[in-house]
Amino acid sequence: MTRNFETEKAALADVVAIPVTPFAEDGSVDTVAHRALLRRLIDGGVRTLTPNGNTGEFYALTPEERRLVTEMTVEEAGDRAVVLVGVGHDVPTAIAAARHARETGARMLMVHQPVHPYVSEGGWVDYHRAIAEAVPELGIVPYIRNAVLGGRRLAELGAACPNVIGVKYAVPDASRFAGFARDAGLDRFVWVAGLAEPYAPSYFASGATGFTSGLVNVAPSVSLEMLTALRAGDYPAAMKVWEQIRRFEELRAANGSADNVTVVKEALAALGLCRRDIRPPSRELPEQNRAEVAAIAAGWQV
Repeated sequence: MTRNFETEKAALADVVAIPVTPFAEDGSVDTVAHRALLRRLIDGGVRTLTPNGNTGEFYALTPEERRLVTEMTVEEAGDRAVVLVGVGHDVPTAIAAARHARETGARMLMVHQPVHPYVSEGGWVDYHRAIAEAVPELGIVPYIRNAVLGGRRLAELGAACPNVIGVKYAVPDASRFAGFARDAGLDRFVWVAGLAEPYAPSYFASGATGFTSGLVNVAPSVSLEMLTALRAGDYPAAMKVWEQIRRFEELRAANGSADNVTVVKEALAALGLCRRDIRPPSRELPEQNRAEVAAIAAGWQV
């Protein structure tokens, strides 16, 4: 019997938190700080967690570290949150991570955009299908950043794999998203605004029902306030939150999003929640920019 994945779909229609991966002074994953940050998110009302997302520095972690982060997240989530594990790289690596996530107790996978320099649309379908078919018990959520990919390709994948239940759409074009979602099947998938709070209002207007967030690491209440407004269709209230977070997100997006994770970690460091350490190819925020981030974080109800 085919699963309906109702619990998983509901978890996607929410604030989909992308936790950071804090590092200790010796460069290893700081497991104590990581667990504390996860508990802070859950206690703050977050119900969907994505270990091994881009804000978690997925591509800078070793396979062993990615497994560790998955295990800690599932353990801390318990029955209070649904876990959506990020997987990617080559197909065998992604499938091995998918099976580990299933064995650990996760319920969904977010499949990172393939990083191969030559990605065909048909090959995109093949890549995701191989992963989805390896773990039919898990809900699958493709992470789409490729503006060339057409919605009909996602429809093709969904027809072949019933467990492909949602989409993290991260192309910065609300009009393209609206068309893509309708070509793929607006009602077939749960649509998650994959560019977080700055794009959430415009994407919700076109059919999204959830959004990802890195900012939520710093201020869970701010992200949840925007979600409440969007669920109510209160776009003026949502835009008030947008104005509140605008400068923080501009700092993250500057220089091709070079400081996307750096700014979040800097804010957490200013709040005394973890170290600011970040791995190459990212870098720590320059000293002259730290005070502004600290001031923004201090001004939120955290």
